[in-house]
Amino acid sequence: MTPHPVSYVDYCGERFDLDPGQRFSIGREADLSVDDNPYLHRRFLVLHNENGLWWLTNLGTHLSASVSAGDVGFSATLGPGARMPLVFGETTIVFSAGPTTYEVSVYADAPAVASITEPHTIGGDTTRGVPTLTESQKVLIVVLAEEILRRDGTGASAIPSSAQAAARLGWSITKFNRKLDNVCDKLDQLGVSGMRAGGGKLASNRRTKLVEFAISSRIVTRDDLGLIDAEAARNRG
Repeated sequence: MTPHPVSYVDYCGERFDLDPGQRFSIGREADLSVDDNPYLHRRFLVLHNENGLWWLTNLGTHLSASVSAGDVGFSATLGPGARMPLVFGETTIVFSAGPTTYEVSVYADAPAVASITEPHTIGGDTTRGVPTLTESQKVLIVVLAEEILRRDGTGASAIPSSAQAAARLGWSITKFNRKLDNVCDKLDQLGVSGMRAGGGKLASNRRTKLVEFAISSRIVTRDDLGLIDAEAARNRG
């Protein structure tokens, strides 16, 4: 039998090996007890392996964690009750409890996201698989994620407005919004959260949710940034 790749958590230089058959908790009284800080949940975060993929779940009720992977420029917030797959190799998790901020690194070997066929979860809602996108749909996502992909640790505030993104590509705002609707409809049908609000209405923050999902699932990466200038050049011509 081939041994499972070694995955581990690093906290302040101390290494904690992860066992695929066991959950690993992080908190005040956990497998990794970071501090006796009374503002910190006894068990705040938990790592578990599902079908060869490591997941991070926020068990807390009021604390969030910032999750980032500098090599791909990914940055997202994991709120209470939410979970996400760790697909980046090295992931940095930062969280604050009261006046104290903590940083934990997770080194998790994982298969390519494109090979995942089991249901997985982003932001607490179940999603299924990775969508097939047209070239124009992909470039739309890339232009929305451009600043986050270019700069490590850049947050959602860097996501452009629809008008700014449309101008960057040389599209009309009507064309951009139509393409955005199509992408969000496709992801909504796959079960991705945040694409629509209640009653089937379009969600107001869907661009942010779209970018978070696309980067965490590696639908878009830094290697795709060249698509933006290529599309803009075609439309200038």
